[in-house]
Amino acid sequence: MSETTPPVCSYEGSDYQTSFWDKGGREYEDQAEAVALRRLLPAEGSLLLEIGAGAGRNTPRYQGFKRIVLLDYSLTQLQQAQARLGRSERFVYVAADVYRLPFVGGLFDAATMIRVLHHMADAPLALQQVRLALQPGAAFILEFANKQNLKAIFRYWTRRQAWSPFSSEQVEFVPLNYDFHPASVRTYLQQTGFKLQRQLTVSHFRLGGLKRLAPTALLVWLDALAQQTGDLWQLSPSVFTLSKADSFGSKAAQGAFFRCPACAHSGLVETPEALTCPTCAKVWPIVDGIYDFRPQQ
Repeated sequence: MSETTPPVCSYEGSDYQTSFWDKGGREYEDQAEAVALRRLLPAEGSLLLEIGAGAGRNTPRYQGFKRIVLLDYSLTQLQQAQARLGRSERFVYVAADVYRLPFVGGLFDAATMIRVLHHMADAPLALQQVRLALQPGAAFILEFANKQNLKAIFRYWTRRQAWSPFSSEQVEFVPLNYDFHPASVRTYLQQTGFKLQRQLTVSHFRLGGLKRLAPTALLVWLDALAQQTGDLWQLSPSVFTLSKADSFGSKAAQGAFFRCPACAHSGLVETPEALTCPTCAKVWPIVDGIYDFRPQQ
């Protein structure tokens, strides 16, 4: 595999969970996303891949799954998730790059990717990696930041914003933070082996003044109603999609799990301290129960 991949946005050392979610005044957004997930998630499953799990904010919402792999590029975010959720057979913590997933093909029967695509410089490459890790027919829930939202349209029409919310290309508003056009995301999903099933528009009322004036429960109730128009139009700042993996590939062999992200060999040798690839001799540490597949310095 190539050693060159697109740049990665790392939350290493960040207090994102505390500053953005716990104390950032985003209870409405969190609850609105919980509604969307309840609507889209399969009732049950065997093994779910949570891409960009962070500190495990959404992980407790995947109650119908027997096992969950929490994947994030940041080791410290996964340590926070581990402190929140604990160590058990049900949770597998993996630090890795979404562009080079360390899993055998056809392993997972579901995956989620919430608030992650907006950090992807190469969205199709990331989605291609996700598809390879999924079984045929697996459910994939993807959330993306929508450039064609009402606020962006208003700002463009009043000449307070240079970029067009109607053009197909993604816009990088700050380094490694991108908004996407819904039609482009639908194209990316189709090109990488996914069949779109449903779209939900989320966080319609993401306005500071409105959130301060209106009760959170009311805003969440209204958002839950508005979400169901998502297949008709996408004008909210956040869009959730449910897709199914196409028929390509097959389920992973019994007992197969990790593969080397450097050479793609699947027969890694595990000790309590590390996984070692017998083909390319790469050593991937296990740090306090967290598998670390990031490039070693």
